Amino acid sequence: MMWIGFLALAGLPIFAGFYSKDAILESAFAAHTGMGQFAFWLGMAAAVMTAFYSWRLLFMTFHGTSRADERTLAHIHESPKSMTAPLVVLAAGAILAGYIGGESFVGGGMAKFWGNSIFVLPANTALVDAHVVPLWVKLVPVIVGFIGIALAYLMYMYRPDLPAKVAEKAGVLYRFLYNKWYFDELYDFLFVRPAFVLGRGFWKSGDGDLIDGVGPDGIASAVRDIARRAGSLQSGYLYHYAFAMLLGIAGLVTWFLVVEG
Repeated sequence: MMWIGFLALAGLPIFAGFYSKDAILESAFAAHTGMGQFAFWLGMAAAVMTAFYSWRLLFMTFHGTSRADERTLAHIHESPKSMTAPLVVLAAGAILAGYIGGESFVGGGMAKFWGNSIFVLPANTALVDAHVVPLWVKLVPVIVGFIGIALAYLMYMYRPDLPAKVAEKAGVLYRFLYNKWYFDELYDFLFVRPAFVLGRGFWKSGDGDLIDGVGPDGIASAVRDIARRAGSLQSGYLYHYAFAMLLGIAGLVTWFLVVEG
């Protein structure tokens, strides 16, 4: 079933991937625009890479010298029916879906099959013109699929030492592609780190110092400080209380003399 799936991914004839991939590439070519030509050749490059990487996975997983230790090998077993049954359905679809539904999906019966679900402008005839593209446009996608499979076989079955040599020779280009164009690092630098800095600033300065400091925490701190200072006056000594009473009497007398006098 893995073989069936990867044959479909490579877009080889009779498999569903052949019908879907060819429809996309032929429609892009039939658009007869600069962007359509760009999409056609970019799709061709993607077809080579898809075939190569999918069959690389197949060869490294199921063929050649095993890289698993004895303990891992001892636990290898076929998946249960709950997994194999859906895979059988998918494999059957990968073989038959294109042949059965190709005419309805992207062929002459397309308008009747899709009805009003997909609206195509009258001026857009790429899907119709795709059926009359030159023969080489129909053949090249199949050829590049075989090329991708052949490259995977060469590098991971026939000459498994080649990938390391290619990586060593490629140098900077290999590291650039291996690190996914450094997209993750660029995204982290442009968006993630600034977001962390901004968030920490709002948290520490905005929420912590300003809102909590002036608001709930500030009020609670002020009440606690006043209560602590007021509590320090309650020493329990009689002469402290007598002195406080004298201060109060002196204050009242002074107020009376100033205001009433």
